[in-house]
Amino acid sequence: MKIYDTPLAPNPRRVRWVMAEKGIDDIEVVTLDLMAGQHKTPDYVAKAGLPNVPMLEMDDGTCITESLAICRYLESRYPEPNLFGRTPEETAVIEMWTRRAEMMVATPMMVGVRHTHPAMGRLEQQVQVIGEHNLDGCRRALKVLDRRLAEGEWLAAGRLTIADIVAYIGVDFGRMIKFALPDDLAHVARWAESMRGRPAARAGMPQKAA
Repeated sequence: MKIYDTPLAPNPRRVRWVMAEKGIDDIEVVTLDLMAGQHKTPDYVAKAGLPNVPMLEMDDGTCITESLAICRYLESRYPEPNLFGRTPEETAVIEMWTRRAEMMVATPMMVGVRHTHPAMGRLEQQVQVIGEHNLDGCRRALKVLDRRLAEGEWLAAGRLTIADIVAYIGVDFGRMIKFALPDDLAHVARWAESMRGRPAARAGMPQKAA
């Protein structure tokens, strides 16, 4: 199998994080340069269907995009540690918080960065007001996460799950625009520090020069 990856984008980072948590090291990683348009070549789009990264290419030639679909597939192939739920009830709660993390935090942050970071203008036409509106929405959503995290260490279960990974990577993508957590979100801050300290947080991320 092969994973088509790119270093800085948040969605591919989800897959790298899951692979790191599970200790998956038998899948080839192919790095693409988005700024050079390597995800838009005819050969790549013919496999992926869309110019999307990440993409998983299976041994039989089946190709899937969408980071959560890839992560679910990896969960089925490498079931431990469990990230998606062990019981129907737990699975449903994890799915609920994963959806909330995606729609309320990760997606608004990604849109905000794409429309306000100068370098992103090479990838799409930017509209500053769209970026700012989405960043405001993300800040409001973080209050929801803070209330949830006041009840426990993790978002959806008594352990790390895909919901935490999706939410944290969404928040951390804000580093591109020096996004700062609001001062009144003590529980989010504690959780973010815990996530940042996990070895998987550094999986495939460019390292700063010493």
